[in-house]
Amino acid sequence: MTTEEVLTYLQVNLRTVYRLIDAGKLPAVRVGRQWRFRRRDIDAWLESQRAGGPEGPAAPLRPVDGSRALVVDPDGPGRDTAAGALRSAGWVVDTAPDGTVALDRLRRTPCDLILTELQLPGLDAFALVREARRTVPGVRVMVVTGHSSETAAIEALNLGVAGYLVKPSRPAEIAATAARVLGG
Repeated sequence: MTTEEVLTYLQVNLRTVYRLIDAGKLPAVRVGRQWRFRRRDIDAWLESQRAGGPEGPAAPLRPVDGSRALVVDPDGPGRDTAAGALRSAGWVVDTAPDGTVALDRLRRTPCDLILTELQLPGLDAFALVREARRTVPGVRVMVVTGHSSETAAIEALNLGVAGYLVKPSRPAEIAATAARVLGG
């Protein structure tokens, strides 16, 4: 398997795969600049984690089924991609095309995670985050944006955004980042 296939198969991000390789927990062979994996080695490692290896059971790679997410993106295909990624990982997902609609939905049905594009019509993403935190104080936030800049990334970090991806992002990467944001 290639690294990309492993990312999809395990539904984790690249950094997690590299950490597992470095820790000697995920068998891999370096071929030039690429890593290669055998599915049977990965399956054996997964089984040992489920059974509770020497360090006990591993933390789940997915959120607990039923975690609620609100996906906010004016771009329909982008919104559908993110929502589909989360649904396939066991999330209950609501969507909104802009910050005003998102805030209204959040007031009616609180959620665990807000996944938002930075550029929203009406109420911008940063105002949405501030208002969302007043409405649901413990809500986690991640950004998946096609409009990234250093300034925006710094402002997102200052607001406590726990995940930040730049489009195009793979569904497995979105789901893995959301699980990490919810767990952290």
